Order: sequence, then structure tokens, then C-alpha cells
Amino acid sequence: MREGKLILEDGFTVDGELFGAVRDFSTGEVVFNTALTGYQEIITDPSYAGQMVVMTYPLIGNYGVTPEDNERERVHMRGLIVRELSSITSNCRASGPLDEMLRASNVPGIAGVDTRAITRHIRETGAMKGAIVPASADTTKVIEAVRTDPGLVGVDFVKQATLAEASGWTEGYVSDFADSWHLTGSGKQRYRCAAIDYGAKANILRCLVQAGFDVKVFPATATAKQILADDPECVFLSNGPGDPAVLDYAIDTVKGILKARVPLFGICLGHQLLTHALGGTTYKLKFGHHGANHPVKDLTTGRVEITSQNHGYATDPKALNDNMEITHINLNDDVISGIRWTKGPAYSVQFHPEASPGPHDSLHLFRRFHDMVERELAAK
Repeated sequence: MREGKLILEDGFTVDGELFGAVRDFSTGEVVFNTALTGYQEIITDPSYAGQMVVMTYPLIGNYGVTPEDNERERVHMRGLIVRELSSITSNCRASGPLDEMLRASNVPGIAGVDTRAITRHIRETGAMKGAIVPASADTTKVIEAVRTDPGLVGVDFVKQATLAEASGWTEGYVSDFADSWHLTGSGKQRYRCAAIDYGAKANILRCLVQAGFDVKVFPATATAKQILADDPECVFLSNGPGDPAVLDYAIDTVKGILKARVPLFGICLGHQLLTHALGGTTYKLKFGHHGANHPVKDLTTGRVEITSQNHGYATDPKALNDNMEITHINLNDDVISGIRWTKGPAYSVQFHPEASPGPHDSLHLFRRFHDMVERELAAK
């Protein structure tokens, strides 16, 4: 390892040791994630495109990396920031160390830094742009360069994360895990589901298959006409990175699907796109929600669920209209965490029910989606 430093755009600086890819300069929006485990799934989540992630749990890398646990085929984040990078890989499934994975992905990391100090600073000032650089870099010049980086606002990262063309997805779970959580589609009618990929995690698609859907994944740029021509019985809107307000093409597609009254379920970015399609707006959160321990209340049942979340934008409560009803609230800060369309079969949540990593409290939402599709088709 060689000496390096993390510099934020306001001049806040911490010293550490560089690992991963050897680069003289890497910049991105710096956010923190409070999950205790699942660093590989976090690193390969396309929702982190354009961002550097501070892991608040102090020891990272102790179980190495395993290709089967990747959420996507490549790393989209700009950098990883940890307190201690484990020198030991203790996992019989591991194919190699975390450091090696980052090097292969050309993503830099910095270890040995005070992640508590970084997190406290971001909580006070809000998420901001930063850079991972060698210790010899000129701080003043780095700050100037960081400030010219466009960040996340107004940038379309989805086109970098989505797949190139439509393809089928048949993989469910290989164990009986899903049965214990009532996710399995065994014995149920299977329905054709068009999943729009804004940066979908693999585990989301597995959950759809397991819940009783035959999934075909469409690129984010697919139009409503192209998707509906495939005659899906329902549509799923995936997670993804960046600012939803700039995704006019995606919002238009969602509007077209709503007009056709095809049952629809969205999560995270999909939730934000449904918000826009229903006439609402979104706003950027101060430091976002990134972690596996966010309490959310389901207003339709009164039940509180611990959820996995990863998003920097949220539905603006000031822009609600009679098309939308709030279904979920984040109990930490009262941010809207779920809505439903009051005039048709569509709903969404601002968290990850597939929880990879995270708790499994909300897996039932995939089953709820299946039940909604069943009711809608029966009514026709």
C-alpha cells in the first residue's frame, strides 16, 4: 500500500493508505453506508454509479469476494473508503481478496481513515463530492478539480448501467430459502413480467422469478410501445443510479404503461420514476439513505419493517396530488417510502425488498405484486 488521502470539496481531508486500482485521481459523490455486511453486493450495485462509499462498519474485506455474489457483472462505484481492510480472507467460497476485485475493476480504495469522522461530517454538511488521491497531491488543486465534477444532479447514469438489449431471466433461488419467506411461485399461476433495467440487482430478478413471474428484462431506453408489444401481464421498474428528474425517456415509458393499465411495481429509482409519471416531483436528500437498518411503517397494515435502502432522492410531499396515496413512511425522518396510484394498479417503494444485503422483512412485497396481477387479470 502507498499513502493517500480523501479530500472533500469543502477542504475536509483524511489521510490513509491506498488500495485497489492505482490511480492518481478519482472523484465522486461521497456517501456513507451503515450495513454491517454485504460489502460485495454494495460494491456491485449499479445504484452507486458516480459515488464513493464510506463503510461505517470498521472491518471490511474479511470474507473476500465470490463471483456468485455479484449483483452485476462490473463495479459502477467510483471508490471505496474503509477504516480497516482485512489482510485475511476467511471464507471457503472466496475466489480472492477485495483488493484484487477493485484492482480488476479499476476502482480505487482508501483504508486506515477515520470513517466515523467522515460520516459525522457528511451528516452535518450533507453528501458532497470528494477525491481519492496520493498523499503527494496538491490539496488546493484537487479541491478545484473536485468542484468542477458534475456530481449526480442533472446527470444520466442509467444509460451506463442498463443492459444493451432485451433478454430473458430464468434464475431463481437455488435453495429452499425463499419458501420459508413465502416467496416461492410453486403451485401458483406464473405471469409474464417485463422488468425495466435501470441498473437492476440480480437478486431482485431472482425474487421475481421465485415469486411466480416469467421475467424478460428490457433496457431503460425501451419505449412503452416496445414493451407492450411483447404482451406482458405486468411491469416491474428496477432500482438504478442518479437523478430521476433527467430521465425524461424513462418517465414517458412509465406514463405509457400506466395509460395501458398494466399492473406495475417499482422500487427505489423505479419508485421515483412512478412519482414523476403520476405528476409528482423528487428532491435530493441531504445525505441519502444507504444501509440495511432503516425502519419503515407500512400505513396499509400498520406493520413496521426494517429495510435495506440505497437512494439519494425522495418523493416530494409538497408535490403530492390526487393520483398518489402514501403507503410507507421512513420512521427515521418521515421521508415518503412508498406510494400507490389511486386510479389504477400501480405501487412502489423507496427501499429494497430483496435486501441483498439486509433484512427480509419486506420480501412479501413480491408476493403482493403477484396477488395484484392475479386480481387485475381476473377482473378483466
